[in-house]
Amino acid sequence: MNQEVKAGQILSPATPWTERHVPGIHTPDEQTALKATFTEPTIECPECHALVTRTAMSFNAYVCPQCDEHLRMKARDRLNWFFDQVQNELGQEFVAKDPLKFVDSKAYPDRMSEAQKKTGETEALVVMQGLLKGIPLIACAFEFDFMGGSMGTVVGDRFVQAAERAIKEKQPLVCFAASGGARMQEGMLSLMQMARTAAAIQRMKDAGLPYLVVLTHPVYGGVTASLAMLGDVHIAEPKAMIGFAGKRVIEQTVREKLEEPFQRAEYLLDHGVIDQIVHRHALRDTVYRIVAKLMNLP
Repeated sequence: MNQEVKAGQILSPATPWTERHVPGIHTPDEQTALKATFTEPTIECPECHALVTRTAMSFNAYVCPQCDEHLRMKARDRLNWFFDQVQNELGQEFVAKDPLKFVDSKAYPDRMSEAQKKTGETEALVVMQGLLKGIPLIACAFEFDFMGGSMGTVVGDRFVQAAERAIKEKQPLVCFAASGGARMQEGMLSLMQMARTAAAIQRMKDAGLPYLVVLTHPVYGGVTASLAMLGDVHIAEPKAMIGFAGKRVIEQTVREKLEEPFQRAEYLLDHGVIDQIVHRHALRDTVYRIVAKLMNLP
């Protein structure tokens, strides 16, 4: 009884039960090691349910290392990952207002405040100017966690400013789209952004400057019907859901069951809606090659 029994030590059946190591009970050193293992936040993959540390997921561009599932990236994280060097951010001077005094279960300003606290962003579109492998360009990305990436007047203002800056400085524009559509709290003013952004894109085309769209998961509604489908080249990430009306709405309208991969990027590629599907790890190189070709760069 005075002999010390170490964890994991194999004893003979004749050893008294009081001296036997019980599986599942860890020594103080083992408990400390386990606690240290789980101090870093983890992310669960929605596809294979693997637990991956946030740091590992960030280094892998939020692609699951187990099953290759493309997880949603925050707009600011995506742009910082996309650019080799960020020069400046555009559009921060635009601030949302409440022209309709809209109230549902909550007032519109309250919803805006909640979204800003949740995401750390002031609006659903983040615009940055920087360098991609030496090519100066402007890129914008939708923050889906900000009210579903909905397009209101400020989103339209920021996109139009990005296009005008691109024209002024003769730079290409890249848009990472992820949105549920127009923002209902701004009514007709939100729908007007479809025309505004389309007109800005046409001015870019008239100036002979490339406009590339990267469709991420998901893209729907008025964003799909405007700026997300007016690019010179349309690239999609694997398995991204892309459409105008939602799948359930279409099923209820046509009274048919729509099977997978309806509205997936793979389905749209087969039907000629998009140009190519690119893995996130190859996205920067792909955009660089396309821009260099369209800009006639060496």
